[in-house]
Amino acid sequence: MSAPFAGLGVALATPFTQSGDVDLDALRKLVVRTVSGGVQFLVPLGTTGEAATLEADERDLVVKTVLEHARGVPVCAGCGSNSTAAAARLVRRARELGAQGALVVTPYYNKPMPEGQLAHFRACADAAPGFPLVAYNVPGRTAVNMTADTIVKILEISEVVAVKESSGNLVQIAEVARRLPTGKTLLAGDDNIALPSIAVGATGLVSVLGNVRPRATRRLLDAALAGERVKAAALHARLLPLMEALFVESNPIPAKCALALEGIGDGSLRLPLTTARPATSALLERLLAETPDDLG
Repeated sequence: MSAPFAGLGVALATPFTQSGDVDLDALRKLVVRTVSGGVQFLVPLGTTGEAATLEADERDLVVKTVLEHARGVPVCAGCGSNSTAAAARLVRRARELGAQGALVVTPYYNKPMPEGQLAHFRACADAAPGFPLVAYNVPGRTAVNMTADTIVKILEISEVVAVKESSGNLVQIAEVARRLPTGKTLLAGDDNIALPSIAVGATGLVSVLGNVRPRATRRLLDAALAGERVKAAALHARLLPLMEALFVESNPIPAKCALALEGIGDGSLRLPLTTARPATSALLERLLAETPDDLG
């Protein structure tokens, strides 16, 4: 099965209005901006998209809107749940809506053992045979880490075409890369260690930074993948303060603040997330001014 998800992907934020509705105008602007910036695939309804607070009809609306404005760029819709049955239903729905694949996170809160993790992904694959899935390992959110052994077993499922590795553990990422099955893709899941992740074998990135600096993020990724070490390191150094600032509060609080500072949405979030603190807003305003999207 071909893997449509490589290179630069963006974990899209979901803009809201002050009244709490999905801000479709802002979402359209965000999709057009990222696609125009050279993003190679889009990932709505992930952590950055506040998927856990969206209702079923809102999820459909987000996926439809992203697909409508993606200009042919592949869309990998977030389909995470701590209920395997619910995740399987979300995967089937993503395929029905026309997405090119689904991002499936390790079940959170339940803390399944490796056998349960593997069974979860098999059930999601069985729910939509032939539909590409990206497994998502993010222990900081799920309270459980998928080991390299487990990830490799999950990647042996034909529908699982890639893994987004957000463990933050470069030793583990390198081990997954070393044992990566033929035809499968390893995606870095953290902007700040994307460069070393590529050095050990990742061939793509699912980025939060790409929401606000898509062109610069694409240049960094392209340089890293081309082996242009000096250029990649210089770009990484320029972008690192902004990367770090986007996580000074829980994601996506700073990302939505940064987007609002640049005219996309107003920074509204859904509880239990709250809007960015004044100090965060001031930091982001300064760093955005110091870090243009046209970095060479």
